[in-house]
Amino acid sequence: PPPGEARIADRVAAIGDGQAIRAVTVLPETPGRVTEVLVQSGQRVQEGDVLLRLDSEAETIALERARLMQDDARAALERLQQLQGSGASTAVQLREAELALRQAELEVRQAEFNLSLREIRAPVAGWIGIVNAEVGAQVTTTTEIADIDDRSVLLVDFRLPERMVGRIAPGDPVEAEALAGGLGSITGVVSAVDNRVDLTSRTLRVQARLENGDDRLRAGMSFAISVDLPGEPAPAVDPLSVQWSRDGAFVWVVRDGVAERLSVRILQRSETAVMVEADFLPGDLVIVEGVQAVRPGAPVQVRGEAATAGASEGAVTPAKL
Repeated sequence: PPPGEARIADRVAAIGDGQAIRAVTVLPETPGRVTEVLVQSGQRVQEGDVLLRLDSEAETIALERARLMQDDARAALERLQQLQGSGASTAVQLREAELALRQAELEVRQAEFNLSLREIRAPVAGWIGIVNAEVGAQVTTTTEIADIDDRSVLLVDFRLPERMVGRIAPGDPVEAEALAGGLGSITGVVSAVDNRVDLTSRTLRVQARLENGDDRLRAGMSFAISVDLPGEPAPAVDPLSVQWSRDGAFVWVVRDGVAERLSVRILQRSETAVMVEADFLPGDLVIVEGVQAVRPGAPVQVRGEAATAGASEGAVTPAKL
């Protein structure tokens, strides 16, 4: 058959570190004493779940007082509205009563907000790390309660040589393998490519996305990343057609009905083809069968579709002399 065309596989490798797609450190918004811990280390939590509670007696009293003031302001406004028809109240008094009620409503909202801060909730869904608080412990606004990782997807940052600029893009497949071993190959995709090359290392920062639905991976793990990119096109021949001599590799080709020996330089091998560098001419047919009986200049009979169309089907065999 005539030589085919394939692209030389260009594989690049790098080491990257994984991070959860979302990761937060939980800190209290107000200081206080822990009265209840509602989660355990390693537990999965949903966004908004209460992790722990702080003492809230003062905030509860403040909320009750604010509600009493709100009820009193509402009653005062209702009395003035009833007296308005008899002329016993003025527009100014009504306006002042409305403002007083509005102020009381804001005081209630503020007290409710202050009370809500005594419950520390999960800002995102994920797996909670080691909880650094116990009942009775005093915490401040700088106390790190726990880390929460949403590791359903891991993002792996790695760097590639600057020659990869323009050859790799979001959506390209990657293969990852945890350096810890035992997890096998993990298929992912490129999720982001940086917009500049690092001036110091002359590398391009790339980010890959690894699905972790089975929860085998952890943030912070290191991964060996492999990216297969299509290389330059090259002629491809059947592995059975490649012969060897003291001068190197060669193939037999049919030109003008006779066999000629053509030197080749092997660029890359695969299971089904060998990519070579050689001076093929249009119309060349590469001999695959009967290569041991071929001699330079020997006439060759072409059988099958290759004889008429130069297609890949059919075969060439040495003619009987």
